[in-house]
Amino acid sequence: MVRRIDVTGAGGVRLAAWEFADPPKGDRPKAPGVLLLHGLMGRASHWASTARWLSERHRAVALDQRGHGQSDKAPEAEYTREAYVEDAEAALEQLGLGPAVVVGHAMGALTGWQLAAKRPDLVRALIVCDMRASALGAASQREWEDWFKAWPVPFATLADVRKWFGEDDPWVERRNPSRGEFYAEVMHESPDGWRPVFEPEQMLKSRQTWVYDAHWEELAQVRCPSLVVRGLDGELGRAESQEMVRVLPRGQYAEVADAGHLVHYDQPEAWRAAIEPFLDGVLTG
Repeated sequence: MVRRIDVTGAGGVRLAAWEFADPPKGDRPKAPGVLLLHGLMGRASHWASTARWLSERHRAVALDQRGHGQSDKAPEAEYTREAYVEDAEAALEQLGLGPAVVVGHAMGALTGWQLAAKRPDLVRALIVCDMRASALGAASQREWEDWFKAWPVPFATLADVRKWFGEDDPWVERRNPSRGEFYAEVMHESPDGWRPVFEPEQMLKSRQTWVYDAHWEELAQVRCPSLVVRGLDGELGRAESQEMVRVLPRGQYAEVADAGHLVHYDQPEAWRAAIEPFLDGVLTG
């Protein structure tokens, strides 16, 4: 069963959270909470495979972050780092999940470690999936602006979405069907064709609040057990990931072969094998 629960985030923004199991009943012991945070342009449903096996032993909740999925995309809302962190904080508190394991991909991972540094009482453990701690800089932001302009929207069909993002996108080095599926999941049908469920301007606004800065200081403030996971073909290099593990007071490392940036989506079984021993240790530790 998957059920939607609305959460009120920072500034009153309505957020859609998705719980991937029946809530505990009666005197059954409370299952340890897990909050799943997608990356930029992602949505809660990208965690469906992970959430389903997590729900066997955990209370697994995935959050559509502000501007994403079915959460509010109000143009007047804040798209700052502080707002994203406060949203995750609100979700944990309003859903009674804390102290929880926070699992984040890309931007969601940054939100996770900033939350863990700010509210250690709410974060039992942290999993960081393919997110860099170094500053990416102005050139990176310009590349993203140009990339959004290159999208041939509206797409006539979802098949066109899958083909462009999986094969024709200039950012694709080799055919990648799972990438095509990932982006098909963030499209909705409009009168003139298929368009993203998010506003690209809001994505760029969200990204510019962290892309110019390094985030090592906040990483060093995370006191809970933490696992840094990278895909061997992802955006997080081995040297930086291992430095992140060194900086984290209780850091561990895992890598997933044959995976790119979308580690949990590219290789769901290998992703599970990489993180399940860490979760077992958190549960029994």
